[in-house]
Amino acid sequence: MGGKTCFFIGHREASKEIYSALYAAVEQHIVEYGVTEFIVGHYGGFDHLVASAVKEAKCFYSEVKLTLLLPYHPAERPIPTPDGFDGTFYPPGIECVPIIRANRYIVDYVDYLIVYDWYPASNARELVEYVRRRKGQNHLQITV
Repeated sequence: MGGKTCFFIGHREASKEIYSALYAAVEQHIVEYGVTEFIVGHYGGFDHLVASAVKEAKCFYSEVKLTLLLPYHPAERPIPTPDGFDGTFYPPGIECVPIIRANRYIVDYVDYLIVYDWYPASNARELVEYVRRRKGQNHLQITV
């Protein structure tokens, strides 16, 4: 991963009503923070909204790349690179652990995290708490 990066974490259940705020956050991260690579997961409404927002932004900002975080090892469950994505990524060494470990791997290496977190008992909330506990150990900035 090169340049400034941003990862997204949110709940599967996400209304299309958040799209304009999500697009605004994507554009802000490009223009104000210099983000050139966005990484998104593959499941649920939030991930699909994120992918749509970044794809739209790519029409105006040619330097922007969209990467799909693979939930499973590509040799075991191949997922072709979806339309509008520039590539896929599977974190090394997590073949036998849950997807939450892939999310943790990513947040340990990105510069920014955009969060859609409204449900108290969720993997999204747990990841945000993980990041907040580690915040003093890295430079990650969180946008909620």
